[in-house]
Amino acid sequence: MSNRFIAAAAMSSSFIFSLICCFAQAQPTTPSIAPMPPIAKKIPKTAENFGDKRTDDYFWLREKSNPEVVDYLKAENAYTQTVLGPMKDFQAQLYQDMLSRIKETDENVPYKKGDYFYYTRTEMGKQYSIYARKKGSLTAPEEIMLDANELAKGKPFFAIGTMDVSPDGKLVAYSTDITGFRQYTLSFKDLGSGKTLDDKIERVTSIAWANDNKTVFYVTEDATTKRSDKFFRHKLGEKNDPMLFEEKDELYGIGVETTRSQGYIILTSASSETTEQQLLDANKPDGKFAVYMKRKDNIKYGIDHHGKDFFIVINDKGRNSRLVKAPEGKADKAKWVEIIPHRADVKLDGVDMFKNYFVAIEKSGGLPKLRVFDLKGESKGGAKKAKPHDITFPEAAYEASPGQNAEYDSAQYRFNYSSLVTPNSVFDYDINTRARDLKKQQEVLGGYKPEDYQAERIMVKAADGAMIPVSLVYKKSLKRAGPQPLLLYGYGSYGISMPLGMRSSRLALIDRGMIYAIAHIRGGGEMGKAWHDNGKMMKKKNTFTDFINVAEYLVANKYTSPNQLAIQGGSAGGLLMGAVTNMRPDLFKAVVSQVPFVDVMNTMLDATLPLTVGEYLEWGNPNEKPAYQYMRSYSPYDNLAKGAYPAMLVETSLNDSQVMYWEPAKYVAKLRTLKTDNNVLLLKTNLDAGHGGASGRYDYLKEIAITYSFVLSQMGIVK
Repeated sequence: MSNRFIAAAAMSSSFIFSLICCFAQAQPTTPSIAPMPPIAKKIPKTAENFGDKRTDDYFWLREKSNPEVVDYLKAENAYTQTVLGPMKDFQAQLYQDMLSRIKETDENVPYKKGDYFYYTRTEMGKQYSIYARKKGSLTAPEEIMLDANELAKGKPFFAIGTMDVSPDGKLVAYSTDITGFRQYTLSFKDLGSGKTLDDKIERVTSIAWANDNKTVFYVTEDATTKRSDKFFRHKLGEKNDPMLFEEKDELYGIGVETTRSQGYIILTSASSETTEQQLLDANKPDGKFAVYMKRKDNIKYGIDHHGKDFFIVINDKGRNSRLVKAPEGKADKAKWVEIIPHRADVKLDGVDMFKNYFVAIEKSGGLPKLRVFDLKGESKGGAKKAKPHDITFPEAAYEASPGQNAEYDSAQYRFNYSSLVTPNSVFDYDINTRARDLKKQQEVLGGYKPEDYQAERIMVKAADGAMIPVSLVYKKSLKRAGPQPLLLYGYGSYGISMPLGMRSSRLALIDRGMIYAIAHIRGGGEMGKAWHDNGKMMKKKNTFTDFINVAEYLVANKYTSPNQLAIQGGSAGGLLMGAVTNMRPDLFKAVVSQVPFVDVMNTMLDATLPLTVGEYLEWGNPNEKPAYQYMRSYSPYDNLAKGAYPAMLVETSLNDSQVMYWEPAKYVAKLRTLKTDNNVLLLKTNLDAGHGGASGRYDYLKEIAITYSFVLSQMGIVK
């Protein structure tokens, strides 16, 4: 079979590719003749499920090793470069605007662990971070542990996955990915001699040191499905590591960690709805892991260690979870003492456990909460002399999260705070005095003043009466007398909440007169576990209709108009983009769809693909007829139809391991044959990256500049 793509005029693939490259190189700044997009050839492949026949003309684009597939992606890139060619100067200006906002040579706030203060820093002109430490005090000489710039030399992509220093501070274990496929190799470095050890382990996804400083427990992933499924013990210098556990249930993945107390190593088996944990005394690395409580469908729990007790977050009494205390050893519910009850309106995400206190990490009213519980005066019955108190925050809408807290015996709790107008701020909070010390606020250069910007939090009624939070930010000088250009972002999956932090790169849009908005739609986690439950499986369409309802509200209330409304989403948010564009193409002027999950049926019916089986609990199992029919009704690729569509920029990466490149490639190829409008349709593929795009910080800004040039130009803003 000859896998080639053809142009409408039956041109050869090599000719059309040359033609596009010629346009990219030889056309004047404003081409008088519009370039011709590549048209992928059709090789029909038919599948049938439950009497429903689906014909996929572009299934052949999955053949990554076929040179003509890459030729097609390159041709699409060349076409995109040609169409956006007249905006090269604008892209350069956007890049410089964003670059001018960041402090290129910078250092994060050091945190203490053992005898050392650890931190990362960046240097002007260098793409990656430098990982360093100082012994004893911040005035001590610097020790560079890892320089990612040196490790990345000669590599188009580079990322550090896990990085963990041994308990005695003498060794560092770190994993690296050089393709973007999130396939990590674990290495070890002697921090005294600076030498890298011979020990190397492939496909490692998580690690934990034992307290003997020579034993490392690690998890590896399956080569085909990328499911973390095997657990090993490694002693430095030795080979033939024994496998201690294999998770055979395809719905589950595993991960390993050490408690902050360094008392236990915990191996967790988890699906999206159920967990099971095995524990080992961290001082006995040759011992056997013991299951704490056997898995039970729809019961999730997580253990932390304190003294002679376990503190357990568990959802046995309700979806939002509660906290109980139990003596060490296997689970005995008769001995459990409830510390925080289940609450219908507050989701307990977890606890940060320390020697004399713990911090409950909660979500209420769509916003994060940090509650401090004093343990110094605790009695045997679980009561405390001091009542819990909240760490309060000054703004109506904000983001707050735990910071780097490596020390178990500490009275200082570090947290991060930001909002849509406040740059990320690192605080140390004194548990005893309740005083907070601002250690650093991220500098935003170029004269940025938070008071020049307005953040709003509004609630929009969905079609079924649910109230959807929406966050907006814009420049105060923006005249709100009528509709304005607006970029609406959405995700709405996996119970993930969209953060409300300030990003200086967004100023490139906002300072040019755009409103930036985030729709906190169902499927996410902003309003508790029920918010997620009502936007997944057989209720997934709530995610899409919520987003449409938000867009309609913003139009009806004159924030924007359909001709000034751009939308953006990535990964599962790319599914959102595809679904809402099929449902209401008239509502949006432009769409940015990044690494989009759009080929739902083909992907979810192929259990050999990475992550598929584990996703059954989010989307449904299409091998079951009701789930198949429901997913079939919204799958963006399968529901494309002849008609007019908004302008669209679709972005992907060749080495994406989460959403394979062929999903967006097939989506664009099919849409080209169906759209009846003259709006631009672009596919941009990063041939050297994965799910997160470019790895270097400068390259990443250049990618954002291209995306923003597309959005702004569709709004008529080109300078």
